[in-house]
Amino acid sequence: MKHELMIREPELYFDSIHNELNNLLRDTFLTHTMANPLNIKKVSTWRPAIEVTQSDKCYKVKVQLPGIKKDDIEVELDNDFLTLTAEMQEEKEEKNEDEKNLRYHTSEFRYGKYRRTISFDQPIQADEATAEYKNGLLTIKIPKREEKHAESKKLTIIEK
Repeated sequence: MKHELMIREPELYFDSIHNELNNLLRDTFLTHTMANPLNIKKVSTWRPAIEVTQSDKCYKVKVQLPGIKKDDIEVELDNDFLTLTAEMQEEKEEKNEDEKNLRYHTSEFRYGKYRRTISFDQPIQADEATAEYKNGLLTIKIPKREEKHAESKKLTIIEK
């Protein structure tokens, strides 16, 4: 009886499970859509991509918010937490009577309100934090604090 060595690559086995889990999570939390029986209205959630990095002196948070107006973004620092709120509103333009009864066949546009809170493992200096918005990318820089001290501050976003 001849035995052959079979090489198994675990990542190939887990790829399909990983893909199915990603699809389940995406469909459940990221692009969950509901339609009424007549398929007239569609509601979907919206979740921007975020990146948090840190150095010895500060935290840097980047958030992709393409198509969002600066005035629709709010950044608040409170007790070593950053809370980001943004809203993407659907723009409707009605030109004549025929277009008022518009029914969507497909729409991958996302609208809605987004709120995310991030906690930091080291105390922050809220009074020296800055927020900058350029080309759909919000960049927030938050210096770290040596001693533990609770602070609150609402940041003003500068558009460049």
